[in-house]
Amino acid sequence: MAVQKLRRKPYEKELLRLQAELVKVQEWVRAEGQRLVVLFEGRDAAGKGGTIKRVTEYLNPRITQIVALPAPTERERTQWYFQRYVEHLPAAGNIVLFDRSWYNRAGVERVMGFCTQEEYTRFLHQCPIFERLLVEDGILLRKYWFSVSDAEQERRFRARLDDPMRHWKLSRMDLESITRWEEYSRAKDEMLIHTHIPEAPWYDVESEDKRRARINMISHLLSTIPYEEVERPSMEIPERPPSTGYRRPPRRLDTSVPDVTTGL
Repeated sequence: MAVQKLRRKPYEKELLRLQAELVKVQEWVRAEGQRLVVLFEGRDAAGKGGTIKRVTEYLNPRITQIVALPAPTERERTQWYFQRYVEHLPAAGNIVLFDRSWYNRAGVERVMGFCTQEEYTRFLHQCPIFERLLVEDGILLRKYWFSVSDAEQERRFRARLDDPMRHWKLSRMDLESITRWEEYSRAKDEMLIHTHIPEAPWYDVESEDKRRARINMISHLLSTIPYEEVERPSMEIPERPPSTGYRRPPRRLDTSVPDVTTGL
């Protein structure tokens, strides 16, 4: 059944309202010394990156960081699996958004054979323990899984293939996920059995329509955080003092950026 697309104008209006609330969340996190971690997981081309972009659009990058780790190095492969993620966890007053996270082991590593059966089994055992420790220590942990149909995923892949601005978002690993659809589905089902825990439950985001997915995900995230609006200090722009005689030296034409806007 086709999903009715959310119209642009109501989408943009509601998105802006929600983004204003996200700014309030950020200020609350900063003022109260909270630590917020949000995991974005799901199918390739399910809309995770676009949602993260809208979440962070008006936020302070000194407070809110996006973590999208590459494949582990040779050294990192010898470490405790969660070790390279731990160093990116937030300090007090910070927010971290993981664009894919430690759940790589339950998904792509499991399906593509990048980990052993022993490593996979150990992950399923340790992950709930690890997340309970995070929550016990006071971290606000939220986990979102973005779902998309096989037909819509393929349509988005084809759109990326033909778009030079988004071609970089398409990899051979993404394309192989088409032929391993059921394997990824089984891996997700098994992952949920072990890691959907009361302390850190999974929330499913239906992402057939990207606009609806963004609105629904942000709205839900806001509903789970007990934030309050922080009173901003009163500020006034001061009057500029009178000149003391400073004169700007002539501009160096060889270092000036040329104006190429003539005729635009």
